[in-house]
Amino acid sequence: MKGFSAVVPLAVALSATAVSAVAIPDSMIPHYFKRATSLPQVTTKGNAFFAGNNRFYLRGVDYQPGGSSDAVDPIADKATCTRDIAEFQKLKINTVRVYTIDNSANHDDCMNALAAAGIYLALDVNTPKYSINQDSPANSYNAVYLQSIFATIDAFQGYSNTLLFFSGNEDINSVATTAAAPYVKAVTRDMKTYIGNRKYRSIPVGYSAADIDDNRVETAHYMNCGTDDERSDFFAFNDYSWCDPSTYQTSTWAQKVQAFSNYSIPIFLSEYGCVVTTRKFQEVATLYGSQMTPVYSGGLVYEYSKEGTSAPQDKYGLVSISGNSVSELTDFDSLQTAFKGTPLPTDDGGYLQNGSPSICPTKSSTWLVSGDALPAMPPQASQYFKNGAGKGPGLSGSGSQDAGPGSTGTASAGSGQPTATGKGSSTAKSVAGGRPADFSFGPLVCGLVVLVSSFLGATLL
Repeated sequence: MKGFSAVVPLAVALSATAVSAVAIPDSMIPHYFKRATSLPQVTTKGNAFFAGNNRFYLRGVDYQPGGSSDAVDPIADKATCTRDIAEFQKLKINTVRVYTIDNSANHDDCMNALAAAGIYLALDVNTPKYSINQDSPANSYNAVYLQSIFATIDAFQGYSNTLLFFSGNEDINSVATTAAAPYVKAVTRDMKTYIGNRKYRSIPVGYSAADIDDNRVETAHYMNCGTDDERSDFFAFNDYSWCDPSTYQTSTWAQKVQAFSNYSIPIFLSEYGCVVTTRKFQEVATLYGSQMTPVYSGGLVYEYSKEGTSAPQDKYGLVSISGNSVSELTDFDSLQTAFKGTPLPTDDGGYLQNGSPSICPTKSSTWLVSGDALPAMPPQASQYFKNGAGKGPGLSGSGSQDAGPGSTGTASAGSGQPTATGKGSSTAKSVAGGRPADFSFGPLVCGLVVLVSSFLGATLL
């Protein structure tokens, strides 16, 4: 579909006497020294996500107040996200998906507030102006575009509750648009390479697919075939096939579980919640039940807020937003009841520990791609691996789809392996700012020591 900050001052290396003699005002502590509430970082193992040693199941909602026609960043405004986090907590969710953010804005307040509420972020790196054009993928895959998505990675890699990045959403939604698949997969490769070269923690990167009968399975296997640098870390799709009342068998969910029973990376539903009938969210019990957990890692309900007045969009939405007020709709109560009746599994769900990568699908009447040859990354984008992407263009940027220059050839298999030449942080940080750590704290620490020492000296005179 839609294409309370807990800050703690850094402990300054001063003598016990000096620390007890004077307290440094919070206003004097540099922004980079303030620490955020943190959550366990989520990684992948086999076909599952893990937070530490515990299997992680996504239970959340898709969150984009304003809808796709009104590109507004919902996690750049403290008042907006604080208002909505109160509703998230009523549902007891652990994940929100955001489709559009402003990568030139600061997200500290909202990311810290989400973390304090135990909520992770699943983030789409594309925006309406900076994305792959499914009808003209070669032109839109260019260095200007990659600068924008790399800047988004820079902005969010430092938050411990950044769960994953989506490299694309429903770019392949017909037979004809399978021609865009190599470019989407190349973006996935480039994002993984950028994360590796900048020495960031390994944040999962994957694709959110349309639930298309013609090539759903082919898309999934294509994103999981080839060399490690090319393969997605997870696969998700937007599935509306369960329309209440339904069952595991009649909804087609059983067939899909069977189709992906040997799939070696995590799968989850990036959107679900059919509106053809009244939504009771009966599928929740099945999604987190023993029939599904060996293969699926939960899902995200579409969507948090009601957007638009025309069908079918007017039928979605758990809440209605008017100004600063939120009204819970019938779907909110139904989902809340469904979640209450279905606790998250506490075991590993029988996940597949050591699966094998997929075999690339063969070219056919429904899949127009042959093999796994990917376009080479536009050479102008390689500078970002060493120097970082710089400031993102935000939502007011001029766009990238026809900005060129693009790819100039075909990549060699395995060429996306990180070269570890970047200057980024080697570990994930919980500092209240997701910017790259190309900043030296030493001078500031020394400066604070001198400042406090001077203050103490003055008081003794």
